[in-house]
Amino acid sequence: MTWGGGIFVERLEPMPQQQDTGRRVVILAFDGVTSIDVAGPADVFSHAGRYGPGYRVSVVSPDGADVRTSTGLTLHPESAAADTAPAHTVLVPGAYGMVDRPFDADLVEAVRRLTSGAERIASVCTGSFLLAEVGLLDGRRATTHWRQAEEFARRYERVVVEADALYVRDGSVVTSAGVSSGIDLALALVEEDHGPRVARDVAEAMVVFMQRPGGLSQFSAPSRRHVGRDHPLRAPLDAVAADPGGDHSVPAMASRAAVSVRQLARLFHDEIGTTPARYVEMVRLESAQAQLQAGHTVAVAAARSGFGSAETLRRVFTSRLGITPAAYRDHLGVP
Repeated sequence: MTWGGGIFVERLEPMPQQQDTGRRVVILAFDGVTSIDVAGPADVFSHAGRYGPGYRVSVVSPDGADVRTSTGLTLHPESAAADTAPAHTVLVPGAYGMVDRPFDADLVEAVRRLTSGAERIASVCTGSFLLAEVGLLDGRRATTHWRQAEEFARRYERVVVEADALYVRDGSVVTSAGVSSGIDLALALVEEDHGPRVARDVAEAMVVFMQRPGGLSQFSAPSRRHVGRDHPLRAPLDAVAADPGGDHSVPAMASRAAVSVRQLARLFHDEIGTTPARYVEMVRLESAQAQLQAGHTVAVAAARSGFGSAETLRRVFTSRLGITPAAYRDHLGVP
């Protein structure tokens, strides 16, 4: 790591143990790219090498030139897209404001070249727009950052947009929502390649949630939707986060916010992008997952997370995540 021209500069290179073994992952970087969209998945794949066969991670750019990210970090790509050998997995990140202007022709061509020979293709945040731009999402289910979902659906009518998902897999293509969901996506790919134990080891090493299923709402975690200290929603949101199992009926939350039930619904729609009841359900679902991962029974997880009964938890769990709580617990290898 060095300092150059007042800008922190870091050279992203594969970890030594990844040089000769493992599946090759290529991440496309370009000027303005969101830093965590590149670094988050790269860290997941790099950590995986400590617990299994690992990956060979390469960062490339459209022309091979250095890339300045959204935070001012300068990345030194390994090569130009045109000079990059076919990879097992190609990941296309997003960038703030990228969809508000025409895409650079060289960037679109880089996406086309890199994905043409890949076995698996993934995107983070608005990177899905680039996949759609080259036709890779035609007729497929896909997601993107929730703030851009409406524009995504309007611009690419042949894409089946699932706006309220962390990540969506359709065949060999996986798209994920905004920012930190790229870590969730990468963990899912590690689990797919090497099993849940390796993915869980990586998540524990990185101190991240293991692991939010793709069907989980983009709005589920309280930390993901911050409002100011003086905002009416602050009190009910804090209450839900502190005790998911408490009384969070719509009237109770309206009382905490000191607004009417109708006004509460409007505030949730405008600030959170969902209804009060749905928000509470998703926070409780995450709480139940954490309880199951900690080794608690389905009945205990249901009681502590506010679902009341194991049957209610099973119904919501299956509806939202496509798996029963017991099967989820078994899948994680929880003793």
